[in-house]
Amino acid sequence: MPKISKKGQFMPASPIRKLVPYADEAKSRGIHVYHLNIGQPDIATTPYALEAVKNYDEKVIKYTHSAGTLSYRKKLCEYYERLNIHVTPDDIIVTNGASEALSIAFQTIMDPDDEIVIPEPFYANYNGFAQTAGVRVRPIYSEINNGFALPPIEDFEKAITEHTKAILICNPNNPTGYLYSKEEMETLRQIILKYDLYLISDEVYREFCYDGSQHYSAMSLKGVDDNVILIDSVSKRFSACGIRVGRMVTRNKEVISTAMKFAQARLSPPTYGQVAGEAALDTPVSYFDAIVAEYVKRRDVCVEGINKIPGAYCPTPKGAFYIVAHLPIDDSDKFCKWLLTDFNYEGKTVMLAPASGFYSTIGLGRQEVRLSYCLNCDDLRDAMMILGKALEVYPGKRMF
Repeated sequence: MPKISKKGQFMPASPIRKLVPYADEAKSRGIHVYHLNIGQPDIATTPYALEAVKNYDEKVIKYTHSAGTLSYRKKLCEYYERLNIHVTPDDIIVTNGASEALSIAFQTIMDPDDEIVIPEPFYANYNGFAQTAGVRVRPIYSEINNGFALPPIEDFEKAITEHTKAILICNPNNPTGYLYSKEEMETLRQIILKYDLYLISDEVYREFCYDGSQHYSAMSLKGVDDNVILIDSVSKRFSACGIRVGRMVTRNKEVISTAMKFAQARLSPPTYGQVAGEAALDTPVSYFDAIVAEYVKRRDVCVEGINKIPGAYCPTPKGAFYIVAHLPIDDSDKFCKWLLTDFNYEGKTVMLAPASGFYSTIGLGRQEVRLSYCLNCDDLRDAMMILGKALEVYPGKRMF
């Protein structure tokens, strides 16, 4: 039997999706599963996107330009201008989701065995993108006890070697919900200038900032136009995850021209997705005002519920719609599986993502889980109650 590649063997499984078979089996037994494992908003997709697709009347669905349609890229420039980010259509490559934008960025700026520094915990698929590109991740630890703030500059400098090519952040952060301040972004500016590095900034949750906090984009940093690569997406912003349209944005002309070779190799981003994404930009600000207010309520339900559980703790996130919580458990992978295979309370259980999959350092995250507060408040209250009941009887419970 022919062997699969080493790259395939070492490709990490998604901590978000790997427990799906157990959830499916639980449902087949009649168990109601609250899905807190995945960031799939239940907010209605902006009607501007839906109507644009419904009204699309071209007779042939053609390839588009490999960088994306010019009309969409022009409209994206108007969107960024409202954020005081000045870019041109030539600075943008539209992609098949932010995932492809990240993959193209990795392939464009790094060779096999180059290194990328990422504060952990981080979005699990960053490991997968690095594996695909043959790049080594150099993680630096961020602490739950200070809300997962940016690690000290000294920690970055310890991780940087002659092979380091880039730093990658997610702001607001998935999985922690942490929102990097302007001061923290300026710290990153100092580092990338000192060591001549790229800064890849994943900002797909930009609109979801809470408690009066403001988002500060890496594209707003001064004097680093050639260093910064912005990753962005339609998915979460407009509750349209399935259209798979993202983008890579940079003022570095050499990066753009090189990335275009990869964009041409996959031909073009999806036509319908771009139609929806372009129309979505007409969505009024009031759409986000209502969503942000709703997410604050949901966040508060979860934070209060978790911190009431003996031995459990989570900080209050300022952005996105995720929480990383410390639980009194022996192993998050075992606990999350046990919730689906061995536990239910009155015919219901919860599905969480083990936080071990959001760390690159082996052994970290074993007492932590990530949960998404994308369900309505009533469901989240019930889910928090069920989580508390589960921790009362979990056989691997540990108090710290």
